[in-house]
Amino acid sequence: MSYKPGFFNGPDAVVSAIDLNNLLLDTDSYKHSHYRQYKPGTQFVSSYVEARTANGAIDYTVFFGLQIELAKLQGEVVTEQAIAEATPFLRAHGLEPAVDAWRRIQTRHNGRLPVQIDALPEGTVTGLRTALMRITNTDPEFYWLPTFLETRLLRSIWYPSTVATNSLSTLREIARRMQITDGNADGVELKLHDFGARGTTSFEAAGIGGCAHLVASRGTDTISGLVYARNFYGADMAGYSIPASEHSTMTSWGGEAGELDAMANMLQQFPDGVVACVSDSYDLFRALGDYWGDTLKEQVLARKNGFLVVRPDSGNPCEILPSAIEALGEKFGFTETSTGYRLLNDKIRVIQGDGVTPQSIIDIMQALMNHKLAIGNVAFGMGAGLLQKLDRDTFGFAMKASAVCINDTWMDVFKAPATSVAGLKASRPGRLAVVKPEPGIYETVRLEDLGSRQDQLETVFKDGTVTRIHPFEEVRSRASTEYDDMMNAKAQGRWSGTR
Repeated sequence: MSYKPGFFNGPDAVVSAIDLNNLLLDTDSYKHSHYRQYKPGTQFVSSYVEARTANGAIDYTVFFGLQIELAKLQGEVVTEQAIAEATPFLRAHGLEPAVDAWRRIQTRHNGRLPVQIDALPEGTVTGLRTALMRITNTDPEFYWLPTFLETRLLRSIWYPSTVATNSLSTLREIARRMQITDGNADGVELKLHDFGARGTTSFEAAGIGGCAHLVASRGTDTISGLVYARNFYGADMAGYSIPASEHSTMTSWGGEAGELDAMANMLQQFPDGVVACVSDSYDLFRALGDYWGDTLKEQVLARKNGFLVVRPDSGNPCEILPSAIEALGEKFGFTETSTGYRLLNDKIRVIQGDGVTPQSIIDIMQALMNHKLAIGNVAFGMGAGLLQKLDRDTFGFAMKASAVCINDTWMDVFKAPATSVAGLKASRPGRLAVVKPEPGIYETVRLEDLGSRQDQLETVFKDGTVTRIHPFEEVRSRASTEYDDMMNAKAQGRWSGTR
């Protein structure tokens, strides 16, 4: 279906709007010149995607998100209308597209892309330099098509995989410290909440990134992520939220003089379950001690099937959060966990949503532990740090051609720049496969060296048809299991991280 928003759609428009779903226009400009650049006799090109660099201490990635793009690439995506629309547009841009070739895809293949895409199962956790996806054309006339699709395919992998990896890593860091301070990690899946929708660049980015976060978490305020999880992975309801206030609702009750009434209203409107209330509109510690801890204390303690979550939203969280929990503890009391840390009365908790990043969460948890405060006292809401403060270089994602078939003979393709720092820009040669010699360990090998071993790259797309769909719960289960397998392999000294 064409998608032409804008102000230039009518019959009197000076220029006509372009279909935003036109496949010929969803690539880098220079790709339209590459069909002329391959060696004569080229029949097939094989390319792959990998992550090349660690993100701090995170030396692995969670593969996720390709399935969303495959749903968009299936079926008839090359139409005469798309070709007719793109051709003059690209010529005006300075390029001469392969018009005849695109028309042959439309007529010979019914507009369906003659490529085969093989990929690891979504949710797979691998070390760096592992081939995550492989693409090869299936019709020798269209040898240039795998690299033409690089822009879309790489984008569809690096962003959600990066979000999913950071989210899983952060939740596991929270779980590890909960085991130390609480004696268990119960409810950890709700300890990292997605606050990132407004900080992304688009609804689509929020949907893809928000969906990726939910591979590890169950907490989100990014509704588009839930929509993507349902539409592309079959999840009925992938995440949950609660009623919560913001500063506009709290300060609209008459400023500082009306704050107590605004807080009382929150308890009256939402008497059961979990409810969150921002409490730093004016004086946080007055709100903690006098309002929640005194005037409204009995209403807080009388809540059924849930608790009040207090949200500080300013200041240095490593200082404010321990002090806030201590202040609440003076009013509501603490219990001592089996490991000797203090946990608030189960009717009240705290959420930190300001200035939260994967690293700041670790710093905040350390500050709490220094005060002998259990991590179970707090949840975290992450916005830009979750969905926006990252890029393709966070894990060094790249897609490269690794082999070409010329006159029926396969040849290696690779680059090894002498000026590359630590060889990070070098690419792998040959047609690639991935083997799994033992749980938690993946190794990239040449396809001809596969032998009797099973290639972990399974066909997910061929000639315009999606051939494998990974349901969301399967992806979640795989990510959790494979993370544990990886950590066991690391603990036993069997995991190198790059193979």
